[in-house]
Amino acid sequence: MADITLLDGGMGQELVARSGDEPTPLWATRVMLDHPGLVRDIHADYFAAGATIATTNTYAIHHDRLNRVGLDNMFHALHLRALAEAHEAAANHPGTRIAGSLGPLNASYRPDLTEPLAKAAPKYAEIARILAPHVDLILIETAASIEAAEGAVIGAQAAGKPVWLSVSVDDHDGTKLRSGEPVANLARLLKHPVAAVLANCSVPEAMEAALATLKPLGLPFGAYANGFTHISGNFLKDAPTVKELTHRHDLTPEKYADFAMAWVGMGATIVGGCCEVGPAHIGHLKDRLLAAGHRIV
Repeated sequence: MADITLLDGGMGQELVARSGDEPTPLWATRVMLDHPGLVRDIHADYFAAGATIATTNTYAIHHDRLNRVGLDNMFHALHLRALAEAHEAAANHPGTRIAGSLGPLNASYRPDLTEPLAKAAPKYAEIARILAPHVDLILIETAASIEAAEGAVIGAQAAGKPVWLSVSVDDHDGTKLRSGEPVANLARLLKHPVAAVLANCSVPEAMEAALATLKPLGLPFGAYANGFTHISGNFLKDAPTVKELTHRHDLTPEKYADFAMAWVGMGATIVGGCCEVGPAHIGHLKDRLLAAGHRIV
């Protein structure tokens, strides 16, 4: 049996659902501003469900997002607020860890908006330095192209913490990134210090193929899928809101755990959930892992 790191589930969709607010392009950051403590409560629920890592609500705190709504003066403060809420939840759960989230620049699932390394890496490094004193690792999330992943990996080194790289794959072919590039091409990024490789924010059905491609890279690997039916064309337009995304009704905690246990069967040692995968899913997955004799670390 294996030692399994159990990540948390999605934050942004939980925030939108619990707040009752109409989604905005600022997404989870806006809800964090309007409902202090809600991020902490969601982190706490994931810890109570069995997660051992809290992923900070910093995914979309980028200058490009904040400039659109006149809040760039809060760039540093918003990161600190997200970090504080994660730590407040972790304080009641000894032995847990905090992963500092680095989300894509400009927009998710948009490899066409990838910035060149010389521009992207310093932007990520700025965030990594803010996160560094307060996190156990840096988690790069939803990278949609090789160049986007590399810019984030280079910038993340500024934190001086382990860097986990997670990519978003094609929902119909998990061997490809959303850019159409082979996932196997991530091998060239391993010239940089990367401690784990994952796939996230794609449908669970795509993850087996993704993991089969990540496994030969020789690093700890894993997956955390979303619960969307697909990424709609309207969400790929400028400044979308999550109203453009449809959650699937069939992805019960039991069904999601079936997928995740299959990933563990392939050798994955890091599993959890992304958008629309909530505390109930993580709790059921914890039970399944323990019942199978695994140790959650």
